[in-house]
Amino acid sequence: MNETLVTVVGNVATTPVYRELPSGPVARFRLAVTSRYFDAAQNTWNDGHTNFFTVWAWRALGTNVQGSVSVGEPVIVQGRLKVRDEERGGQHWTSADIEALAVGHDLSRGTAAFRRVAKGNPALTTPAAERETEIAGARGKEPVSAG
Repeated sequence: MNETLVTVVGNVATTPVYRELPSGPVARFRLAVTSRYFDAAQNTWNDGHTNFFTVWAWRALGTNVQGSVSVGEPVIVQGRLKVRDEERGGQHWTSADIEALAVGHDLSRGTAAFRRVAKGNPALTTPAAERETEIAGARGKEPVSAG
């Protein structure tokens, strides 16, 4: 099977919409991808055309996208490109969708704290600071600070 695999770098343009479907969970958001080019005559970087993609993240990826991605954040999306043509209300529409295989924050533009998702072991999914507070509370002590 021939598929068009793409990797795009852009900013989240809409709040992810999360739904539980009979086929499993899915999250959908719009991604704005703006090309940049260097104008040697003016010695400046300029923005080019902005493309918008609808990103679809299924199953566990959709659940994690919903809990991790917000509007304006820079992300990298890898997935299958699907261009759709349709008629709606007498008008012709073309849209470019990406069925995501991987979504992650663009760490060249910021930092992120990764939390592994593991069912049945909340110690693996709870941030370290919260775990320290929970453990100390259970022991009846103040949490120990690292600094």
